[in-house]
Order: sequence, then structure tokens, then C-alpha cells
Amino acid sequence: MDNDVIFQPLKFRNLTVKNRLFRSSISGRFDNYNGSGNRARINWESKFAKGGIGAIITSFVPVHVRGRILPNYAMIDNDDKIPFWREVGKAVHEYDCKFIMQLSHSGRQRDVPGVENLMNKSLSSTDNMDTFHGLLCQAMTKAEIKETVQHFADGARRARAAGLDGVELHSSHGYLITQFLSSAINNRKDEYGGSLENRARFLLEIIHAIRREVGDDFHLQAKISAVDNNNALYPWEKKGNTLEESIQVCKWVEAAGVDAIHVSIGSMFPHPQLPSGGFPADELNWWYGGMASSGKRGFLNYTMFHYKALRPIFLGLWNRTKKDRPVEGVCAVEAREIKKHVKVPILNTGGYQSGALIRKVISEGYTDAVTIARPLIANNDLPHILQRGEDPERPCSFCNRCLINAVANPLACYDQRRFPSREAMLEEAMSVFHPAPYE
Repeated sequence: MDNDVIFQPLKFRNLTVKNRLFRSSISGRFDNYNGSGNRARINWESKFAKGGIGAIITSFVPVHVRGRILPNYAMIDNDDKIPFWREVGKAVHEYDCKFIMQLSHSGRQRDVPGVENLMNKSLSSTDNMDTFHGLLCQAMTKAEIKETVQHFADGARRARAAGLDGVELHSSHGYLITQFLSSAINNRKDEYGGSLENRARFLLEIIHAIRREVGDDFHLQAKISAVDNNNALYPWEKKGNTLEESIQVCKWVEAAGVDAIHVSIGSMFPHPQLPSGGFPADELNWWYGGMASSGKRGFLNYTMFHYKALRPIFLGLWNRTKKDRPVEGVCAVEAREIKKHVKVPILNTGGYQSGALIRKVISEGYTDAVTIARPLIANNDLPHILQRGEDPERPCSFCNRCLINAVANPLACYDQRRFPSREAMLEEAMSVFHPAPYE
């Protein structure tokens, strides 16, 4: 396997990764309520580094408490967080694995606000609530925009001070930057709304601010939704950004100074088309109960999820466009089109676990590397398996039980069919807490 394209180093302007396999952003509630980190986060990230992945893109790391999607996520909102992230980076680096922090802000897409945010509406590009949960928000003032741009720049400075290898801007999946980029969401009348150039202004200002803060020799990448497909759930909604618009945005962010573009899809998360795979209707009622009070449509959704007779209505809407896309490599075609128009390396996410498919998309110019989330939860050592020229004996089933459990439970594989018993499944889920924070 010496000539395997998967295991050739990938060189960026300021960074070299040992192979073409990246751990994509996986969000889990491992940390303390106040946004400080703990040993479980270090254990979690170390599992993937030990498994042979070339680089880890962290979970959603809020740049400000008002921008977190859930409590118990380690943040980067203050200099006092630097020592913790330094320890995480050191643990990952022991396995010759790079560590890239995903700088993030929820905007209106805030599932459980936390006690600090109970009295505050979410910040967004718009006053309109989101169409799925009915999460309330308020349009940011120009002063708030300027302040938030600086929050991202400060986050990048802290990541560099912690000795991490780079940062990624979470400008996809319906979070704050997407809320500015998307024509389906952004209804502003000022210089941050209307034309594509205006809608991209917020993202470009963040990139420029980060470069002013950390210089040109620190790795910076942006995650972009190639297409919004904002009407994938409710057909009466606006479609949102097209591939052509996203290609133009990618040209602008390249010119502004990013070192790579991470391609995904969707105007919200979860989105009917990503993550691909199933939606476990048998467990919908209990996981949604924890966030049903967060939005005006929460009770309606919970009612639909709770009663078995009503679930087919939601599942019919959710699944109606899934047939248009493959489960693995769900947005590879869009990545290939973007790659034709930029010179920086392209990363592509979307359910990759088949060695043959990964080799195909890299060797045929769809992408320079793939980013993987759920299949690595199922098999932390997937890179070692692929390096042997094999595919996983117990592959990820894409049931998405890991996704729905993550709102309240330790992030792990919850497909009991992959384990000899329920006890074995739970033992694996709890393994992230060993060694314990205090011994």
C-alpha cells in the first residue's frame, strides 16, 4: 500500500498532514457547563489520533457564550481557555496527528441555550425564526457584527497561542456565518444583505480580521455549504444559495487568505441530505424532549415525534429528497466543481468509509482529502483498516443514532446491532471517561 493515494501527505501553504483522512467536526457534550474543558475531551480526541487519522477538526468550539449550540462544549471565548486546548493539542500531537480548531457561532441555530442565554434571543442576520424548530433570534446591529468578527479573530489568536495547527471557520450547516451567506435566510437591507457580495461580507471580514491577528503563516480554512437546498424539508421554503454562488464565495475566501476549503451542503443541521442515511423514528420522541422548549415549533415537532401515527408525516417530508443523493460521498460532485475554480486544497465531508470510494474521489480530482465523522465513531481505527487495504468488518450503518443521542448523552455509536450486547455498547460509549478527570 506504499503508493496508496489515501496515505500520501497533503501539503497546505502552512501545514502538512501525513495522509488524506481528516476527522470531521463531531460535536459532543464532554466538557464542563461553563465552557471549560476536562479530561473526557482529551480522551475523546486521543482515540482518533491513535487510530491513525491525519488531522482532527474539533467539534463546534464557540467563540462566545452567546454562540454556543449546547452547554458542555469547551469554548475559546477567553484567554483562560488556552491552557486546556494546549493540553488537548499535546495529546493529539503524540500520534503525529494535526489538530485544527473549528471556530464557531450558533447564531439562531441554538438547540439548548444554557442558563446564561435564557433571557436573550439568539443573534443572527435576521429577525425571522428558523423554519424547523422555530428558534427565536434578532438581527445583529453593526456594532454586534463588528464585535463578533473580533470574537472570531481572538479565537484564532488563542488557538495559535495554544500550539494548535490551524483553525476552521464553521461557515456552513446553518450556523451564524451561513445565516449571513444564505439568500434563504438573510433578509437584511444594509451592506450585509441583498447581493451575494454583501451576504459574503461578514465571512470575509472575519477572514481579514483573523489574518491581522495571527499573520499569514497560520493555517486557516473555511467550511462552506456548496448548496443550501433550504427547501429539502419544506418544499414551500426558499431554495437558498446555488452552487454557482458558492463557487464565487470560495473564490473570494481564497483571495482573502484561506489555505483550504472544506465542502459540505445544507442550510441547517441536521439537514435531510446531510448527514445522509436514516432517521431513527423509534427514538425521536425522547431526544427531542430536551430541546422542545427552545423554539416556538418545538411542541408541534415533539407531538409529531411522540405519536407513532404522526411520525410518517415528518419522515415523508424528511426523506423526500434523500433519494437524490448517495449515502457515501453525498456532496462529492459539488466538491469537484468547486475544486475546478480554486487553487487551494479541497476537503470534502459526507459519510466516507469505503476505501475504494475514497481512492476514487481523491485520484479523480473530486477532492484532495476526505473528512469523516460517523464512520470514525463506529471504527476509531478506520485509517489503520484502510491502510491494510481492507474495509471495516462492522461498518457504520448510517442509522444516525449517534446524532440524536448527542443532544443529551455521551457521543458514541448507539447502533446496538454492531455490538454483542447493549452492555458492550454502553461500555464503549462510557470509555471516553477513562482515565477519569481525577484519580
